[in-house]
Amino acid sequence: MFIIGGRSHSIEQIHEVGKLGYPFAEISLYVPEDVERELDELLRLKTLYGITYIAHYPNEDDAFDAKILEERFVPRMKRLFDLSGALGITKGTFHFWMDERYVSHEAASRKIELASEMVASATNAGVILCIENLSERYYNFIPMFHNVPDLKMTLDIGHGQLLSRENTSFGFIENCFPWIEHVHVHDNRGGTSPKDDFHLPLGDGAVDYRRIFTLLKEKGYESTMTMEIKLSAMAKTKDAILRSLR
Repeated sequence: MFIIGGRSHSIEQIHEVGKLGYPFAEISLYVPEDVERELDELLRLKTLYGITYIAHYPNEDDAFDAKILEERFVPRMKRLFDLSGALGITKGTFHFWMDERYVSHEAASRKIELASEMVASATNAGVILCIENLSERYYNFIPMFHNVPDLKMTLDIGHGQLLSRENTSFGFIENCFPWIEHVHVHDNRGGTSPKDDFHLPLGDGAVDYRRIFTLLKEKGYESTMTMEIKLSAMAKTKDAILRSLR
């Protein structure tokens, strides 16, 4: 069973996701001070709509400089894990670019150590921490998974369409399925840069989502799935997901 929710970038969008009746909203937790200021309202909306939250944590400060990550990013993430605990969040997504076509072996190795530190902190706060694929292939994540046992994965099927002839989701599902804990859903037409990451409704691009969902279902996936698209297109995309399962 896929548990389908919506992405919310603001308090206003949490209202909209709640009104649409989705069971959870994936919310942006980027700056600890901002989250602290909005904490009471976030808790109120959670109760008002009877929803839960999944955390979407900030991008890396510098994907190539492990020292900056150690000094700036990791401490900020630890503060956000504590705030996630206060919000009753049990799952969150973060980005650590591990594509060794672009990130040095030394930086990737240090990121594994930093990820281990973050996962320990997240676990203490009751949060399952999930690394999201960007341009990586499955084999870029294998060392991370083997060295950080409690780390999980957010499979982004839209990102899988970029910088690859075949959507990389298939490689991740076949080789990393035990780690997949969450899925991000959106479409695009392929491409070679972040500007091609359009976050379109399913069916408006080139992602072979029917085959991806069929494979997830066959593997026994039964967890959360966030529609990372405009609120106005969520009904269309949810219908596409359900039709794929039928």
